[in-house]
Amino acid sequence: MTSLRNRIAGFMILAIATVIVLASLVAMQMMQRPLPETATIPVARQIAWNVRFAEAAPEAARAAGIVFADAPAAGLPEDRSTRRWTRILGRQEMTHPLTVTADPAGTTLRISVDLGGQWLVLPLPDLRPPRGGWRIFSAWMALIVIGATAVSLIAATRITGPLRILESAVDRIGRDGVLVPIPETGLPETQATARALNHLSARLKSAMESRMRLVAAAGHDLRTPMTRMRLRAEFVEDDAERGKWLADLAELDAIADSAIRLVRDEVSQGDAQDLRLDRLVADVAGELAAMGHAVTVRPLAPVTVTADPLSLKRAVRNLVINAATHGKAARVGLTQEGARAELVIEDEGPGIPGPLMERAFEPFFRVDEARRKALPGAGLGMAIARQIIDQLGGEITLANMQPKGLRQRVVLPVRD
Repeated sequence: MTSLRNRIAGFMILAIATVIVLASLVAMQMMQRPLPETATIPVARQIAWNVRFAEAAPEAARAAGIVFADAPAAGLPEDRSTRRWTRILGRQEMTHPLTVTADPAGTTLRISVDLGGQWLVLPLPDLRPPRGGWRIFSAWMALIVIGATAVSLIAATRITGPLRILESAVDRIGRDGVLVPIPETGLPETQATARALNHLSARLKSAMESRMRLVAAAGHDLRTPMTRMRLRAEFVEDDAERGKWLADLAELDAIADSAIRLVRDEVSQGDAQDLRLDRLVADVAGELAAMGHAVTVRPLAPVTVTADPLSLKRAVRNLVINAATHGKAARVGLTQEGARAELVIEDEGPGIPGPLMERAFEPFFRVDEARRKALPGAGLGMAIARQIIDQLGGEITLANMQPKGLRQRVVLPVRD
């Protein structure tokens, strides 16, 4: 009963059942009350007339079908009915002793009037409520609940239709962050919701593509003035000054190249293929160790994943370089947990403050802006790595270790 649909249906069922129960109880209470005078007086008058007729002309009464007996009619005594009809017939000025009996089944009533030596037996209409009323009431309520349940579920399903579209739309968001088109069918409200979501998805996709084009164009356009500046820097006579110019231009070139690479990885994907993740990690660690980075390889479980080799290698390289550069040393390990591969990269650095942990994946992010010049890189490595891992259906998380160090944990689906 946690979903909105079930809550609405439950509320409607409860409301309908409560109204029906109250109405039925009132009706049953009314039916169990003494019969009104309009129902009993005609019967009492007829009984009184038959008694007078039997006393005045017994033979004619027998000929008319009135039954005389030596004793009251056989059956179960109905004391309550006897007292009631004695009171009613007394209003008709009839003081004869009488008794009301019922057959063993309790369905037929007879009234026997003492005429002084003989009994006049007359059929008595049974105006009582039917027997087994609670069983009938229970069956009636069961039908009401079943009908109310069906109606409530249908109504709740229609009411929550647009909400289910929203829920399914969120579950169908692609790896590029864009909503999958939703069929604009069904009720008018459902069509309107689907139309709005499709419009939102189109605008979001257009905005993302525009942003990517802007970043790519800016990175590409920077190349020309940087080339001119590099040529001019070569003519600077002071060696120290020339070195500073060339270092700054190299950093700008790295930033432009990373921005273009970030756009390329987001808008296009290479051909995915099955590859051994343990071998890829070992190759990356070996390359970086040969370049002078402090990289230690822990046991690597043989794991096969499906991915574009170049993109996945770029992501792993960025993460290991981040640990080796900012964390002084990198320790790399690979394990398999069920259908998931877990790549863990640990370092010995100061870690990242908790409030800034999620921002570590933002482009150009630095924990300490004052150290931007002291450490190489454009600040896009983590952003590129997360983008690639997300597109592969994986997950990357960061956590500080004690007493120091940062743990980068990458989880990827394993090929079946």
